Amino acid sequence: MTAEASIPRPGTEIATFGAGCFWCVEAVLEQLDGVLDVKSGYMGGKVANPSYKQVCSGTTGHAEVVQVTFDPKRISYATLLDWFWRLHDPTTLNRQGNDMGTQYRSAVFTHSEEQRKAAEASLEAVEKSGAFEDPIVTEIVAAGPFYSAEAYHQDYYRGNREQGYCRAVIAPKLDKLGLRK
Repeated sequence: MTAEASIPRPGTEIATFGAGCFWCVEAVLEQLDGVLDVKSGYMGGKVANPSYKQVCSGTTGHAEVVQVTFDPKRISYATLLDWFWRLHDPTTLNRQGNDMGTQYRSAVFTHSEEQRKAAEASLEAVEKSGAFEDPIVTEIVAAGPFYSAEAYHQDYYRGNREQGYCRAVIAPKLDKLGLRK
């Protein structure tokens, strides 16, 4: 694995989110109209070309993330942020459900000043809305190198619906959000 350039194709934009297990986040965001591609990977750490095993050790500093390529004429970055807040619990530090460790932290990795401002405004609006009782711990940081996860992590839910984690964690999440299981 090598770092992939986060340069969008003409007419598209890129967003990168950490919201716990990348299998869960990918399964949600790939269903949204205007999302063209969702790739699971790693960002935010200090080790080049990390493996899943290294990231899970908690020693690389990377978060499990999804890098989303989207058509801004069909879905806005603000709408993606709205889904980001809904698809996980942004109040739990380094944890989503039973998944624990810094690799599961809540993070918005921004690719431009406009994205940073939009993410900060979105966070402020969610805090003011009272949607969460506890304080939001989501970090908003500039995107760094993106390392694509191993091939078996890509489109994981789509290819492994009967796997235990998929049935116990991802399918109920999709159901709760009104998406296809």
